[in-house]
Amino acid sequence: MGDLRTDLPTAEVLNALLQQHAPDACSGSGAPIRFVPPPPDKPGYERHIHQTGEVPTRPDDWHDFFNALAWCVWPHSKTRCNALHLSAMAEQGGSPGRGRVRDGITQWDECGLLVISTRPALLEGLARHAWREVFWDARAELLASTRFLVFGHALWDALRAPFFGLCAKAVYRPVDEAWLAQPLAAQQAEADVWLADWLARQGMDLGPRSLKPLPVLGIPGVVAESADPAYYQDTRQFRPRRA
Repeated sequence: MGDLRTDLPTAEVLNALLQQHAPDACSGSGAPIRFVPPPPDKPGYERHIHQTGEVPTRPDDWHDFFNALAWCVWPHSKTRCNALHLSAMAEQGGSPGRGRVRDGITQWDECGLLVISTRPALLEGLARHAWREVFWDARAELLASTRFLVFGHALWDALRAPFFGLCAKAVYRPVDEAWLAQPLAAQQAEADVWLADWLARQGMDLGPRSLKPLPVLGIPGVVAESADPAYYQDTRQFRPRRA
């Protein structure tokens, strides 16, 4: 959890923001989303959202603040995550623990990063952990062709004070040049629809192995240290791919 403060937007302000940017946001059951203080009886988080549309949101809490923003920016994908949680619960039939599918959804919801590029070779390089080759050797090409869209609200929280080894769970998507030519708002809206469809297609095949590790501090510009090529030689952070 991030540090507490007293000037983050209230639930009422966040609800107004949601109505402005994603008025049709709904839970996996179709209940309209709204942000509310955590209920005292602490019901199951995803089931409560699914049944009521109420997203428990602690006041003055960075983690919950970024979760609310994620609902504003990724409404279709957040709906799909909620629906998949409930489908996975039904599939488990009361078995203890979250299980593989819910582990994958949770990792994505907390630390997800959608990487979109017009250069498939760069995406392939990232997937095989060619960190220096992509982040440094192809730096100019990467910046011109690739967008890193943060989904995970815990990742946004961590980026307030990036720490050594910060790792995202990435999904890689190649696109054509026309996608990159869209305005930023159109890019984000289209990415949300695409991601919701990707999650639906993964369905019960989704799991932690569906997501790829990506050292966030290697993305050019995230930290000043990445302006030095020697930065990418530290294998504690930029780990080679396992055989």
